[in-house]
Amino acid sequence: MRSVGVSLLMLFLLIIHFETSSPQESEETSDTEQHVQQFQQVHHWQKLPKPEPTTTKTTPEPTTTLAPELDEFLGSPECLEKKFTRASCSLVFCPPWERCIEGQCTCKPPYMCPVDNVTPVCGKDNRMYLSYCQVMALSCRTKKSAMSHFALNCLAEPKFRTLIDPDTKGVKIVIPNVNNPGDGEGLPVCWELWDMAAANVVCKEHDKQLGAATIHKLEQLPGSCVSVRCQGFETSLSECIIYDKTSNGSEVATVTCYDKSNPPKECGFRCVNNKCVSQKQTCDGVDDCGDRSDEMCCRKCRNNAFLCKTGVCVHKDALRDNQMDCLDGADESPKHVVIQRGRFKGTSPTNSENKSPREETRLSRETLEMKLHCGIPNRTVENVQERGRSSRVKRVVGGIPANPTQIQWQIALEENKKIDCGGAYIGGCWVITAAHCVRPNPSPFRVKFSLWKKSRAQDTTDIVPVEEIRIHPKYNASSYENDIALVKLEKLPFREQCLEDNPAVSAVCVPWTTQLFKPNHTCSISGWGRTADGRSAQVLLWANVSLIDNCQRFYKDRFKPGMMCAGDLAGSVDSCQGDSGGPLVCEDELGVSYLWGIVSWGERCGQPGFPGVYTQVAHYFEWIRLHTGWSAVTKYNS
Repeated sequence: MRSVGVSLLMLFLLIIHFETSSPQESEETSDTEQHVQQFQQVHHWQKLPKPEPTTTKTTPEPTTTLAPELDEFLGSPECLEKKFTRASCSLVFCPPWERCIEGQCTCKPPYMCPVDNVTPVCGKDNRMYLSYCQVMALSCRTKKSAMSHFALNCLAEPKFRTLIDPDTKGVKIVIPNVNNPGDGEGLPVCWELWDMAAANVVCKEHDKQLGAATIHKLEQLPGSCVSVRCQGFETSLSECIIYDKTSNGSEVATVTCYDKSNPPKECGFRCVNNKCVSQKQTCDGVDDCGDRSDEMCCRKCRNNAFLCKTGVCVHKDALRDNQMDCLDGADESPKHVVIQRGRFKGTSPTNSENKSPREETRLSRETLEMKLHCGIPNRTVENVQERGRSSRVKRVVGGIPANPTQIQWQIALEENKKIDCGGAYIGGCWVITAAHCVRPNPSPFRVKFSLWKKSRAQDTTDIVPVEEIRIHPKYNASSYENDIALVKLEKLPFREQCLEDNPAVSAVCVPWTTQLFKPNHTCSISGWGRTADGRSAQVLLWANVSLIDNCQRFYKDRFKPGMMCAGDLAGSVDSCQGDSGGPLVCEDELGVSYLWGIVSWGERCGQPGFPGVYTQVAHYFEWIRLHTGWSAVTKYNS
């Protein structure tokens, strides 16, 4: 069990250290050196010998995977071996028609899509679908294109089609005319926004499951064409953004589909789906593989693509487009400058003639995310300090006093009228704490919300009985393995709520992936634990700590999966006795707070070389979701 501890002087020094140092730069430097060593040690591939020809040979020669040149873009072999794709929701968001289960995006049934603020879609089967999300959910489950066009009716004929000219390989689309059924317009696709992501979609639509091999452009032609932007997950160009047609003549896009029976002789990068692409096509923000595996393990991005902290490169068009692509929202941070979209020499394209599927996706995600309010404290609460509070309250060694309504997810776990542990409110009727803080019998326990002074309630304090305690089934009291428990609150009489509406109480978000925050990220801890002088804190304290990597070096075999370290290696900040079960909370780039850890154990509180050990909440996401349900556990990927 652990407490919050640092002298005022040390705290100021710590703040100065955080402001003047650049841990990210040093981390990148060490990562690069490690990358070089790993490639030198691991990548000693040699070209495979060509098989001896035989008269019975009917299969193509095997593709040779050459050792990738050591470059500044691709990530480590360890990352590549994990075979991440766009379905790996530990690194990227699932679209609204999928949900994250055990680290993989899985198709939802169409009825789970949002029904508000949506635009109807006409399917290729002439059926009317309520939304883009619904028709994509159907495509996800059937693996076939179902969408034709956005419309209020399905009378328009012919339906949306994509054509590839057998001679020139030029790409043409037939767009239904919703105002004049029977008058569909066939237009070539402009070269300006054409890339391998869109080309892959075209080839998959023509039953070439590995997508495109090459793209080129035809010389400038008279007449109109349309520009198309795809992300790569689509099953038809009808699901991509189709911009307004241009009539000033343009170079036209072409595609040659990938023939898996005749693969290239050399393979610069082998995708997870077994397709081969050039190494120069990796980490450029474009889904060249068709499963996005070429963008999932990057240390740097090409062509002005944006690098998320999870090592994923996203297209430059995703920057500041009002839709989060990086898990921490870094691509939407106001500090980034938007680069002009596409290869256009003039103004960027518009799509006033055709509804944007990307905008529909954004609205659906927004609707889903609005169902749960977590991670954002209510700033309108007046920080009225307790009546009679003396201005002589001293700053405590180990942290500083919180304002009375500052940490709105912090709870105090009272057992037989005594508070020895904290916890975090995650929404609904659920609180998370450490397993070593509780026992299966709920009757001795009560949960106190919005408590500031440990021994005295304030106006916003709410006290709620406990209905049930669910301790992790593999909790080991001797080793603190799986030190996590869920506390279910009693409901109010004749109501579904467990506590009255309280502006001083907010839920913290539950992270679904251990990749959300990286080592050296600054987070905060809070609690009423013992300070460095051994006394118990009387008011709620908080302090900043840094996430620490490779905790085995401190605790050897005692450090188990599901544990993590945080603190200050100098020993100036730590959690100590009395803080057990309390929250370690990290903020993403957009200011959303996540319950990253639960105070669990440690040695020599506040001593150098002995950081606090926390239960890593994301490691237990599936267990938490199983008991609490979807609506109470996470803001995203639900």
